[in-house]
Amino acid sequence: MIKKEMIAMLLAGGQGSRLGVLTEKVAKPAVAFGGKYRIIDFPLSNCINSGIDTVGVLTQYQPLRLNTHIGIGIPWDLDRNEGGVTVLPPYEKSTSSEWYTGTANAIYQNLAYMEQYNPDYVLILSGDHIYKMDYEVMLDFHKANKADITIACMPVPIEEASRFGIMVTDESSRITEFEEKPEHPSSNLASMGIYIFSWPVLKEALIALKNQNGCDFGKHILPYCKEKGQRLFAYEYNGYWKDVGTLGSYWEANMELIDIIPEFNLYEEFWRIYTKGDVIPPQYISADAVVDKCIIGEGTEIYGEVHNSVIGPNVIIGRGSVIRDSIIMKNTAVGENVVMDKAIVAEDVVIGNNVVIGCGEELPNVLKPAVYSFGLVAIGENSVIPDSVKIGKNTAIAGVTTKEDYPDGELAAGQVIAAKDGGKE
Repeated sequence: MIKKEMIAMLLAGGQGSRLGVLTEKVAKPAVAFGGKYRIIDFPLSNCINSGIDTVGVLTQYQPLRLNTHIGIGIPWDLDRNEGGVTVLPPYEKSTSSEWYTGTANAIYQNLAYMEQYNPDYVLILSGDHIYKMDYEVMLDFHKANKADITIACMPVPIEEASRFGIMVTDESSRITEFEEKPEHPSSNLASMGIYIFSWPVLKEALIALKNQNGCDFGKHILPYCKEKGQRLFAYEYNGYWKDVGTLGSYWEANMELIDIIPEFNLYEEFWRIYTKGDVIPPQYISADAVVDKCIIGEGTEIYGEVHNSVIGPNVIIGRGSVIRDSIIMKNTAVGENVVMDKAIVAEDVVIGNNVVIGCGEELPNVLKPAVYSFGLVAIGENSVIPDSVKIGKNTAIAGVTTKEDYPDGELAAGQVIAAKDGGKE
């Protein structure tokens, strides 16, 4: 039997519905980030940088792009004969066929995968956070405290604490109580959704709760282990960590990369972020183009002006166009004389000439006010925007649209267009 000290299980099946049209055709961990990366590159890079060479990636929702991106794990040096990266979709059993119904249920359904490595410890990760963390240091903390479970935590502003699982600890960092998204939190130490389990403890809990509907770590596994008197410890992390689960936090995290001295540095030699790179030509910036405080991907051609934006690979920005505070993902073509402010444009989008995006006042979105907010315009992948239309703030567009979709040539603030081929809204 192969023996591994610690293996990682990476939960990457999330739909990411709070990212709206960006995740209609792609799982959240496969969404582009920082130009050439995808969100899942960060936990995968953390694993290999921490010396973890066995990673199971649990996929479910729209997995095609994620599976293609991961492949056999070559960019992360995870193409190993023993271990490496393995994509673990739900599968049909002899008695039943079932989807992953919760985070812990997904792990339970892959007990056989974990057992073949006979690990001492299992690291549970989420596939949709942006951060750098040395899991080896967390494992040392786990061992030093003779912990059964160690939960990575970080302090958050108390007014935001009700969005998280909150830990209360004693002076030795042992968890005395925890509350799942409490209305009145008694601490500001929030769970990051990163756990190290001693393998016998995890296995016993998963089997004991296997019939629990929608079995989840925060709601079921941790309370079960706590009640049994097992040793739960909080490992406090104070670095950069961002849950890019909303359009606002996703936009903000991308914009923070552009700062002169970014809080989150993608270019540190000692902690590199790896990704699957395409072989494409260098970028081309024409003589009369203006580029100011941007990340520009390879193969991109710029003929207009781009300010404070993140532009992915193989993007074309036409003459006379002015792009500000926006994210444009790969293979998108922006026509001439386009004015764009605070937009997130997904992959393979075509924007016509003389289009104005992100204009006028801010009004709440009529369909999903909590999703399409922050004054942003969200355009889903493979969308087409016709010439000479205006698009207001807090709007969303999915699919191939025509002039007829824009009353008086305008999509008013807070409105949504979901063309027939744009998927459900």
